[in-house]
Amino acid sequence: MEISQNFDGGNITVLNCVVPSNIQLAIRKDQNSDYYQWFYFRLSGAKNQACVLYILNAQGAAYPGGFENYRVLYSYDRKKWLRHDTEFKDGVLSIKIRPGFDAVYFAYFVPFSMERHHDLVAKALGNDHCSHELLGKTLDGQDMDLLRFSFGDDAKKSNCWIIARQHPGETMAEWWMEGCIEKLLDRNDPLTQRVLSSCNVFLVPNMNPDGSRRGHLRTNAAGKNLNREWETPTLEFSPEVFLVKEKMNATGVDFFLDVHGDEALPYCFIAGTEGLKNWNEQNQSELDFYLNRLAEVNPDFQTEKGYPAKSAGQANMTMSTAQTAGMHDCLAMTLEMPFKDTTATPDSEYGWSTERCKQLSHSCLQVMEELLS
Repeated sequence: MEISQNFDGGNITVLNCVVPSNIQLAIRKDQNSDYYQWFYFRLSGAKNQACVLYILNAQGAAYPGGFENYRVLYSYDRKKWLRHDTEFKDGVLSIKIRPGFDAVYFAYFVPFSMERHHDLVAKALGNDHCSHELLGKTLDGQDMDLLRFSFGDDAKKSNCWIIARQHPGETMAEWWMEGCIEKLLDRNDPLTQRVLSSCNVFLVPNMNPDGSRRGHLRTNAAGKNLNREWETPTLEFSPEVFLVKEKMNATGVDFFLDVHGDEALPYCFIAGTEGLKNWNEQNQSELDFYLNRLAEVNPDFQTEKGYPAKSAGQANMTMSTAQTAGMHDCLAMTLEMPFKDTTATPDSEYGWSTERCKQLSHSCLQVMEELLS
């Protein structure tokens, strides 16, 4: 019997793996950081044995409330991921399972590997209405990929920017992005035709390749939370943000969406930039339209629950949305999806799933086009 995690995005530390009924584990912290919560590992050699896995340091995670009413994801083939009951008690997360095969994988959410990321980028580039730009390199020497989708080259079009996975453990963000790219690749789709006839769509599918490969929850290779680096990013500590912000300043931004996941809240919701000093009625009207229309077209999205809006002048200008809205006078929003499931539209088998991430991306594109048309 063995626990392994030495693969793309893997994260776990083995404390004791001798007795199947008492496998003791701990989640590894991000590099140069105290953040941790993402885990992804494989249990081998325990087929048909009653196993109990204890993650002993769950209480000290970044968001321990995220483990309350949480159900772990497991898979035998890394393609089909199902939910399994867990217990969070006395600060310990426990998983009781009898594996049906020789090896079983566990993850905090469905992983999205860097290999899958590269496959996604390569797939997109086989289409003449998609172009690629290598913005630069991360601290680990990985590529920062930018995809641009558009029909033609009309300077009058709106420049729409969407970024995902600033926090690498929020893998649902890149599953959302995969759905977005798949939609935009379909030239015959009426929504794609409307969007790309009026918009240049700039996508950064993965803002944090280093954290993704290292199995981090929230930070890059230098231990920086990228969504607190947007005011004064540097090539030394946060090249990912520096490079993207530089390109955004070159193109201009008319619409901005930053895609994330929330560990604790079982809802899909959006946070705006009401805390900006110059927030006005027009800004509020655009935000209200987007939120309310998205709730109409997608049953998984709702507007009742989420982060409380900040008062005028209280915006955190180190965050991507506040910084972008302030610099470009555009609608900028953070989309949050759950690690758990949505309370109003639950799925006992899959929970919040990759397919629902993708469907939400289509809805977000639809409402973006309606807003800008």
